Amino acid sequence: MSINSPLDISRTFLTALSTRMFPYYEDRIPQDASLLIVSNHRSFMDALVLMAALSSPIRFACHHYMGQVPILREIVTSQLGCFPLAENQQRQQSFFVHSQQLLQSKQMVGVFPEGADPMVKSTPVEQVGDFRRGFAHLALRSQVKDLAVLPVAIASLEEVNTTAFPLKFLSVFDPSEPLFNQSGWHPLVIYQRVAVLIGRPYWITPQHHKQYHGKQAKNVVTELTTHCHNEIASLLVQGCY
Repeated sequence: MSINSPLDISRTFLTALSTRMFPYYEDRIPQDASLLIVSNHRSFMDALVLMAALSSPIRFACHHYMGQVPILREIVTSQLGCFPLAENQQRQQSFFVHSQQLLQSKQMVGVFPEGADPMVKSTPVEQVGDFRRGFAHLALRSQVKDLAVLPVAIASLEEVNTTAFPLKFLSVFDPSEPLFNQSGWHPLVIYQRVAVLIGRPYWITPQHHKQYHGKQAKNVVTELTTHCHNEIASLLVQGCY
């Protein structure tokens, strides 16, 4: 098999690790639409698992430091097609601009709304943290036609837990990230068996765009964020037990 696309790389990597993947509710994946994928996040394998499960390359927004580490930068950007976020001051704007361009060209964009928190802490399999609302603002602000936000739950059924490197090591590449300014080691979660459960898509309609103004804006952002969080939390319970 030719390893020349993010999807090929994802499948090859999972095969090399002997990871068994079990996708559910694939019929919920919208066809002929622009898709914003929203998922929980515990492992460095999550982007690879999602691409393999959805059988499509997905352009993931990733942490700023990943664009600063020489070898990692090549793998993440050139091979997997991810786009590292800018530093704190420009992070939100760079995310909106880059993501909208990708969605307009009918490419799937992937977001982990929990941020880096569950990646640098030992997080229980069935737990999903609070969601940052940037993805909801992106979806509601975007003028992309036929846009659906698709929540997806990654439920680990069997895994190996180890550590990678001291967290303070990452502060060399991103001193602005407070998560890296602490003692301890970066957890490393390796899936051996993993379920990927597709949630109900949330379609962005002209009515949503109208509501995304003034006092109504907060309500529609909350509605979208809550829908995705609840879908993923519910699917995690279903997938883990």
